[in-house]
Amino acid sequence: MKKKLMAGAITLLSVATLAACSNSSEGTDLISMKGDVITEHQFFEEVKNNATAQQVLLNMTIQKVFEKQYGSEVSDKEVDDAVAEEQKKYGDSYQTILARSGMTAESRKAQIRTSKLVEYAVKKAAEAELTDENYKKAFEEYTPEVTAQIIKLDSEDKAKEVLAKAKESGADFAQLAKDNSTDEKTKENGGEITFDSASTELPDVVKKAAFALDVNGISDVITAPGTQAYTSSFYIVKLTKKSEKSSNLDDYKEKLKTIILTQKQNDATFVQGVISKELQDANIKVKDQAFQNIFTQYIKGETTSDSSSSASN
Repeated sequence: MKKKLMAGAITLLSVATLAACSNSSEGTDLISMKGDVITEHQFFEEVKNNATAQQVLLNMTIQKVFEKQYGSEVSDKEVDDAVAEEQKKYGDSYQTILARSGMTAESRKAQIRTSKLVEYAVKKAAEAELTDENYKKAFEEYTPEVTAQIIKLDSEDKAKEVLAKAKESGADFAQLAKDNSTDEKTKENGGEITFDSASTELPDVVKKAAFALDVNGISDVITAPGTQAYTSSFYIVKLTKKSEKSSNLDDYKEKLKTIILTQKQNDATFVQGVISKELQDANIKVKDQAFQNIFTQYIKGETTSDSSSSASN
């Protein structure tokens, strides 16, 4: 959500300044030359249909609306900590990465703050979804923790070869994982991993196959989407421990709460609905037809300059 929401840096002259200038006849001269000039108004008219300019205006609008509504809920320390974490991740290349993205340290910091404001609003909205009905649904879909050993491979032929060895009498599955698995997080521990249906460490198809096994059962080769487009990874799973699911929902109440909140926060449609509500509550009116399409996904009904006369100032 964060990357999509605030993707792209402000690479054009401030849209806010340009929008203000567009109300005048020509605005300040930006470029002068022999016998001619380029004014702010001319520049605005030229670039306003550019997709980047439109995204910048949308981001600026979201920032202003959410800052006014939730600004006190996100501290400067939270933002500074997020920036520091990002700087630590990229190290000496951080400034280069920002420059390549057309960002400065300040514009990136502002971007992070807006993302956190939206995150806060989405979390609050998600908390309203903690209903008995949603708890019941989450409980029905939940599978408690199991422990398994996994072997991850990049080749289906290799996976079939390893599977044949794993099913031999007296096979050491843990050693096969150490010798063959490409999963760096688990291979040195013999492929051992503990997870439930809400865990994100493994692909859903792998988890589903594991849940269907009996203790000490070994799966067939499982094909899962790879990390790169049009690629696949291949898994072999041996289930080593399985717990019975309690019939009492309350035994999993906190886990189910996390599941419900996480699902909503990762639901693009839900997030869009939260943003849409905030923009509509702020009485956003799009006063220039050129920018109408970028706001259509969030603002329903009339948004053109014809209806803007009724907008609150």
